[in-house]
Amino acid sequence: MNSARPPGRPRTGVNEVVFAATLRTVHALGYAATVERIATAAGVAKTTIYRRWPSKGELIVDCLLDAFGPLPLTGASRVELMASSIRWIAAKIAEPGVGDAFAGVFSDAVSDPALREILAARLQDPYREALQDALDEPANRVLFFIDVVVGTLLHRMGMTGEPMADNDVAALVEMVLPHFTAGKRTG
Repeated sequence: MNSARPPGRPRTGVNEVVFAATLRTVHALGYAATVERIATAAGVAKTTIYRRWPSKGELIVDCLLDAFGPLPLTGASRVELMASSIRWIAAKIAEPGVGDAFAGVFSDAVSDPALREILAARLQDPYREALQDALDEPANRVLFFIDVVVGTLLHRMGMTGEPMADNDVAALVEMVLPHFTAGKRTG
């Protein structure tokens, strides 16, 4: 008997299943959730995960990339584009498991230079480059914008266990935009 399918489980959709299980598990158990717990929640073997992602940090980075998707560069003006970017990342960090995963992988990166490199290359750089192009700003200013916004959002999450409330996100927009739009055309 000749089977058209190779032996083993079909692999279509494994990344999506693992990413969903990662966010659910991290949301339920915190960032300390093990790869073994994530694999169990995904219904896959731990080796399936480690074949794709050599470390938990790399799994989390790819999971975050999947959860974030592309930066929606919306707005008719520089101010609107920056405000919408702040609201977008605040909403993403507020999604179940995303803020926990984001804060946890950043915390791990403090003492892991290889993970810092992965975070910079795969997570930060694509968003920085998109903002640089859209805002016509140098890398150092865009990185500072990202630091201020993401740092503030993750700090709130770490200190309260909750994402930043909408009225506080609005206040963050009002505080940050004057600095980053001073001396620039806003229209």
